[in-house]
Order: sequence, then C-alpha cells, then structure tokens
Amino acid sequence: MSDNTEADTINVEVSYALPHRAEVVSVMLPHGATVQDALKASGLLERYPEIEPDGRNKVGIYAKLTKLNAELRDRDRVEIYRPLIADPKAVRKKRAEEGKAMKKGGGDGEAASEGAAEAG
Repeated sequence: MSDNTEADTINVEVSYALPHRAEVVSVMLPHGATVQDALKASGLLERYPEIEPDGRNKVGIYAKLTKLNAELRDRDRVEIYRPLIADPKAVRKKRAEEGKAMKKGGGDGEAASEGAAEAG
C-alpha cells in the first residue's frame, strides 16, 4: 500500500538563496503539483514574508525561469530568486564607460607630458 502512495507522489526541493546561506526544504507532493504548490508546502513563504513569487521574486526550476503554474517532476529543484540590486546591463555599460575614460585619460596624460617636454 505504501508503494502505491509513493508512486503517486514526487519529491521536490525548494531553495531560497539568502546573502550568506541558502534555505533548502524538501517536500513530498502529489503528481501534477505546480511550482506554487511546492512554494506553499515548503513553508518558506511564511518564514520569509519578503518573498513575493507573483511580484518581485522570480522562480525557476534548475536555474531556468518558469511560471508558478508549471507542473513539477520528481526530483525537481524549485528556486526562488532574490530581486537584482542593480541592472546588469547598466553596470556593464558604466564599467565600459569608465574603462574608456581611463584610456582617454591615460592618452591625454601622455600628450601633456610630451607637450611639457617640447616646451622645456
């Protein structure tokens, strides 16, 4: 009888990465369960009220973004992602601009040195 019960269920991990550690909770769910079901069963939404899976927090299965109504398979790992602090594109653009400014600055410094040497 217990074999039949196990056959009707799936084991899933739900993971929430905090800045200095990760919370990982294993849950047993019925076949056909969704990401939303796993989140509720994990207890992480109650433990961390800042999690907003239908708002600012995205969710995924093994690092691939997914929707809350996605059906889970046995041994899936549901991941709750924290919101980004900075836009990665904006950060790369800023670094690129800073790099160009440094190169231009270095070039101008050489020109100024050469001009000083010619004057002297």
